[in-house]
Amino acid sequence: MAEKRYFVMRSKNGKESGVFSGKQPRQAALKAANRGESDIRLRERGTKKVHIYKGSRVKVDTPDNAPEWMGNKVWKPKVKKVGIEKLKKK
Repeated sequence: MAEKRYFVMRSKNGKESGVFSGKQPRQAALKAANRGESDIRLRERGTKKVHIYKGSRVKVDTPDNAPEWMGNKVWKPKVKKVGIEKLKKK
């Protein structure tokens, strides 16, 4: 089984805020997109890699097996990987 990994949200100017977890960077990017982020840059803790995604979320009908308390529409996140950037050593 893959271990849980932690990814730090990073802006273009290098400021870091927010931590998302997941077994893969895409899973963490989906969590960020679900919060409304569109330009997603995630640095994996302990590495110099920054995973770059474009994200969005759309309203879709709830699935048939959804609980009754859930509304008729729910947000569904979508992400597309743009690439990986390696940070320079200081």
